[in-house]
Amino acid sequence: MLKKNQKLNQWLWKWHFIAGLISLPFVILLAITGGIYLFKDAYDAPRQEHIKVVEVNGNAKSYQEQWDLAKPLLHKPPFTMVVPTKPNQATQFTSGMFSHKNSVYIDPYEGKVAGKISPKDSDMYKVRKLHGELLLGTFGTKIVELIASWMFVLIITGIYVFWPSKKQGLKGFFTIRFKQGKRTLFRDLHSVLGFWISILLLMTLAGGMPWTDVFGDSFKWVQKVTNTGYPKTWTARGLKSNNSGVAIALDDMVKQAQSMNLKGEVNIGLPVGKKGVYSIYNTTFDLGAQKRFHFDQFTGKQLVNHNWEDVGILMRGRMWFMAFHQGQFGTWNWLLMIGVAILLTFISLAALISYFKRKPSGKWGVPKVPKSFKAGYGILVLIGILGVLFPLFGISVILILIIEFFRKKQRLLIT
Repeated sequence: MLKKNQKLNQWLWKWHFIAGLISLPFVILLAITGGIYLFKDAYDAPRQEHIKVVEVNGNAKSYQEQWDLAKPLLHKPPFTMVVPTKPNQATQFTSGMFSHKNSVYIDPYEGKVAGKISPKDSDMYKVRKLHGELLLGTFGTKIVELIASWMFVLIITGIYVFWPSKKQGLKGFFTIRFKQGKRTLFRDLHSVLGFWISILLLMTLAGGMPWTDVFGDSFKWVQKVTNTGYPKTWTARGLKSNNSGVAIALDDMVKQAQSMNLKGEVNIGLPVGKKGVYSIYNTTFDLGAQKRFHFDQFTGKQLVNHNWEDVGILMRGRMWFMAFHQGQFGTWNWLLMIGVAILLTFISLAALISYFKRKPSGKWGVPKVPKSFKAGYGILVLIGILGVLFPLFGISVILILIIEFFRKKQRLLIT
């Protein structure tokens, strides 16, 4: 068992306490909204069925005709089409990406628009915005990133503070004292359950950080510098068709895509302009099965193709953790994320209840640290690494140190 330095333990407990007190209300909100958002597909499916599902009636229009119908209905030229897998499936044409994504669905039998769908039309979009930016725009994303950064500190310090002494032994990892009052009970529930889901919490946080502004942009920069992101031609960037003759009909590309037996949802990237290319690719959370093929729109010649192995290691890791964060690796992953959301909410509430049970009247009840304690070089290096890795955390630590410096100076002047 770990032999703990008691002064260090008190110092870490103090910062665990302060960071938790500030961030827990936000953590509870993020856990609840994240848990709700996991039900997005189940919530949206029945509300979108009247658009996505059509009645099979006679012969379907060609995909080329459907594409022509979709073009004037989107603000930008549609650049992807989802290859239908069922006869009663409306054909989806999409322009834009992420929150700017717009899809129009064509009834192939009636030759008319079945409906339009944009992420902004769903109630779940508001939940996502609340989860990712607290409905405060870019300022809100900075707050969420700061809270997420401090959560890494909360988890690391929490593990050290909780770690049982030699006297407690292995049973200390499981002991919850039910008969020593509510304060002790909720403290134990917070610490024991928190310890056992700490790895899952770190993995979940790792999956959320790429969406942040400062860390996310820094991570993308590292990918670019180290050439560990997507290959340049993954999205057909830099590829051009030879502008000669008549372009291949979309129907021919659909047949080509269907013959490939790709896993998951199969998409066709549509050429924009005479220099644009056709692309065939699949979206599946079996990441290793993702493939991309790019073709000259006039000759049908394959220009380049990519497998998942062509993607750089940092991007592969990033996409894995992001998919894990969203519970997209199947039922087990979805249930695991639901469990994480519920347990994170519970242990956060347990911490607050335990705090209010111990809090002295009229005081914050911040744990005391011996005046003789000084953080060792190892701790300072760890803080420095975290500060560089999570810039907003680093800035907040500098601000705290500045405030502490002036507070001490003021106290000296008074005395």
